[in-house]
Amino acid sequence: MAEPNRVIVVGGGAAGFFGAIACAEANHASEVTLHESTAHLLAKVRVSGGGRCNVTHSCFDARDMAKRYPRGSRELIGPLSRFGPEQTIAWYAKRGVELKTEKDGRMFPVTDSSATIVDCLTAAARNCGVNVRTGSGLRSLVKSAGGGFVATLSDLGEVPCDKVLLATGGAKGPAGQSIPESLGHTVTPAVPSLFTFHIDDPRLTGLEGLSVPMAEATVKGTKLRELGPVLVTHWGLSGPAILRLSAWGARDLHKVDYKFTLCVNWAERATDRAKAELEAERAAHPKRQVSNATLLGIPARLWVRLVIASGLAADATWSGVSNDKLKALALQATAAEFSVSGKSMNKEEFVTCGGVSLAEVDMATMESRKCAGLYFAGEVLDIDGITGGFNFQAAWTTGWQAGRAMAGVGT
Repeated sequence: MAEPNRVIVVGGGAAGFFGAIACAEANHASEVTLHESTAHLLAKVRVSGGGRCNVTHSCFDARDMAKRYPRGSRELIGPLSRFGPEQTIAWYAKRGVELKTEKDGRMFPVTDSSATIVDCLTAAARNCGVNVRTGSGLRSLVKSAGGGFVATLSDLGEVPCDKVLLATGGAKGPAGQSIPESLGHTVTPAVPSLFTFHIDDPRLTGLEGLSVPMAEATVKGTKLRELGPVLVTHWGLSGPAILRLSAWGARDLHKVDYKFTLCVNWAERATDRAKAELEAERAAHPKRQVSNATLLGIPARLWVRLVIASGLAADATWSGVSNDKLKALALQATAAEFSVSGKSMNKEEFVTCGGVSLAEVDMATMESRKCAGLYFAGEVLDIDGITGGFNFQAAWTTGWQAGRAMAGVGT
């Protein structure tokens, strides 16, 4: 009788669960144990999307989907063609979970509750015989002389196994950094990838919660530019455009210690066009108070702040607006500059940039090219996506491939 396939999965997040389930379902002879160092399983799944869980994105072309990954774009084309959003939707549907698509392409469970996804994953793991252990962290991992590994776990001590999947999230701590390095891998240090911008500016003070549906955000002096919703927060600016900007600029912004100049076009039009529209308003309504106008698609409360920032009094009328002041107002609307002094992590979408070098991983199986029997999935790899369900999709994709490969059935 063949020896059982002893598999250890390290990390109780999305990628770890998906990898463990894929392995156990594909090969019932596999003995799969999932080890999570904390007491909390699927922690990021629970809080993502405001507690609704943004499972994936309705982008069904692998090449197009891959463009949403600042790191890993080229390497993910193949994996996403094998297990992308379409396969993810089918996987959950088979297990009784229906997903819905919102206007921006994000996909959530129809229940609007992340508990639906957590319950589905934990039930699937239980049903296929995955042994889940919490409070069980990986301390070290060494190759055995006769093949396989000896894993030293915080609760069990030394445990022999045949294959190991590292799905520990961002490359921090021994399981995410020093253990891959000890087995020959190059690990790029992790830095934040999705974060919001700290800005202390009177134009924003008191406007917390105000959202501009479509604005352009640019990091001055760089090619970083994003278009989308921008949200005013207690600490500065957030929203999809800002989060995408932070993802694409993760390493560059880290290098400058998150201190830079942000330019925002609130009006979604060029300065000259905005200036012409303001001139027309001045000619048509000379007696109207400037701050009472609703122009250029800018929310009224923000418009008042921009009027004051341009040097006009709050009660100024259009007849008193000089050409210089009108140009200053057009610039405030289309090229407002803000000094960014730091960052805050977006707790719902905490993601890091960095991890195990993709050149050292077989992207068809997620097996190490440096150490046979060692596999990787999820954010421990140097892969990260923009906000919108792309990071979870990378977790499902790489977890599924790794699990199938560990089971010996391929992809």
